[in-house]
Amino acid sequence: MAAMAGLLLVTGGMAACSGSDGPGDTLGTFLKGWRDGDLSKTGFVTADGSKISANDVFTQLQGLAGDLKKSSLLLSAEGDPKETGDIASAPVKLDWTLPGGGSWSYQSTVRLTKRNADGWRVIWEPAIVHSELTAGDQLELRRKTADRADVLGADGKPIVTQRPVVTVGVTPNRITDQAALFKELGKLFKSINVTVDFKQLGERVENATDDGAFIDIVTLRRPDYDKIRDRVRALAGTVFEEGQRELAPTRPFARALLGLVEPATRDDLDANPEALRENDQVGHGGLQQRYDAQLRGTPGQSVVIARRTPDDQVEDSQLFSIEPVAGKPIKTTLDVTTQNAADAAVAKEKQPSALVAIRISDSSIVAVANGPEGAGVNTAMTGQVPPGSTFKMVSTLGLLDKKAVTLDGKVDCPKTKAVSGRSFKNSHNMVLGSVPFRVDFAKSCNTAFVNLAPKLGAAGLQDAATKLGLGVKWDLGADAFSGKISPANTPTELAAATFGQGATAVSPLAMAGATAAVARGQFVQPKLVTEPAAASPAADGPKLAASSIQPLHTMMREVVTEGTATDLTDVPGKPVSGKTGTAEFKDGEEETHAWFVGWQGDIAFAVMVEKGGAGAEAAVPIAARFLTALNK
Repeated sequence: MAAMAGLLLVTGGMAACSGSDGPGDTLGTFLKGWRDGDLSKTGFVTADGSKISANDVFTQLQGLAGDLKKSSLLLSAEGDPKETGDIASAPVKLDWTLPGGGSWSYQSTVRLTKRNADGWRVIWEPAIVHSELTAGDQLELRRKTADRADVLGADGKPIVTQRPVVTVGVTPNRITDQAALFKELGKLFKSINVTVDFKQLGERVENATDDGAFIDIVTLRRPDYDKIRDRVRALAGTVFEEGQRELAPTRPFARALLGLVEPATRDDLDANPEALRENDQVGHGGLQQRYDAQLRGTPGQSVVIARRTPDDQVEDSQLFSIEPVAGKPIKTTLDVTTQNAADAAVAKEKQPSALVAIRISDSSIVAVANGPEGAGVNTAMTGQVPPGSTFKMVSTLGLLDKKAVTLDGKVDCPKTKAVSGRSFKNSHNMVLGSVPFRVDFAKSCNTAFVNLAPKLGAAGLQDAATKLGLGVKWDLGADAFSGKISPANTPTELAAATFGQGATAVSPLAMAGATAAVARGQFVQPKLVTEPAAASPAADGPKLAASSIQPLHTMMREVVTEGTATDLTDVPGKPVSGKTGTAEFKDGEEETHAWFVGWQGDIAFAVMVEKGGAGAEAAVPIAARFLTALNK
């Protein structure tokens, strides 16, 4: 009971008016004992005059307090007891601090009676705790869940919101042939691209203690369920529950970026016991987790009298209520059409893949897609992998800024080039000889860039990367990796870094941002979450020199018209410019990451396929699917 009472206040003149043997003194002793959890110094009688022990009163106080018995309670006498013969009564104020910090205050009355031999005693009755309480009642809390807010797209419309779902399950006592049932369910779920562990399901059915239990198998979006509805409902043993879930428009829609809304886990409850209860919906991963408190809102609660009826049911009588406060939405720059095109583009790729698209005119991130084999990791924004030859876009900017190359100035492209004992080579053992630099760029000659590395230098490499926002601290309201640029502090490391190998690492987002900067002529940090606004976005970069950007634009267009990305020549829409990349990620290994970065019209984008091989073979087809879908 000590936890119930945080402080005891007794009006200053009470003891003086009542005298040392008056009802005020007995009241003060009772309230102090209530606070401290020790009523042994107070005498009690029941309403009919019978004696009742302090221990029994304490037990009843605990029972009546119910869910509030561990809550802080401030008690204060609201004046001197009024005496009428051998009976006195005094108003008492109770101030509860409810779980979550809410306050509930009200007044009750304590009655006392005088026994000649025993002096004043408290008349014990449940109404002391609250006027409406009777024996056997208890105070209980009822939680009122707040409405979770939506995640909004660039147009202000919800992209994650309540959508209808159907949970498909089985009931053991309705199953006539388990093996046949599971076989048919497997076929039906496969037809809508859903995989179920039927071995585990079988164990759950076998271990069910209630033959009539609902054993859930999978929760399906209503459109997916409708595709198999008639066939699955015809199977003996199946049962169904309809409901609502916070969902994006489709299952893959920016899944790793947005995260999921799921029932609170034990870890969630342990980490946040004050705010969460079982069955609360909690954000897991991505934006849903980062902004969970804002989206979830503040639950309300009511204090009720829980009273047993003659037929042993519990009826609630509400005494006090705090209404929930709905969550506040977050607004993103995602565009539904572009995101759907990006998701569709990576959907068929067997290797983990990622695609990020940015609107060049305002630097808004309009799509963040991670392929189905990405295990829910947001590689598109947080991956840290070498950029391969897409980084030649960066190195070329640096070389052009230093006037070290021109479009038609010749740069040798040998089969191999040795630097300090390390041999560098071209993909497929390509040899171009002495050709215009624009050809070296379009054909993606590594050894030409190795030859140019001393002219660029470590400082030139870093300067060009910084101008394009790579390695700069970004704040866009979500986890993001803007890149780490090689120190290029040895001749071999400088040579490798010049064509995107060595210690340089980037994310697809970082390269999409750099590509948008090249297309725009200035770096402007990409933005994603606009409400709430990012606290410390990176400053805009300097205007890029026209004498550097114009030839770089020319070369990146020629990558598509004459170089390594000719498969993009005929995609619908405006002309495409870009750069392919093949990135080695482990010395001595043949496997490589495949890249393509580019832009079309107002959309800049980056595509990366882990262990995808050459950029032209794996990343370019994804780019083609993306642009084709976008231009339908």
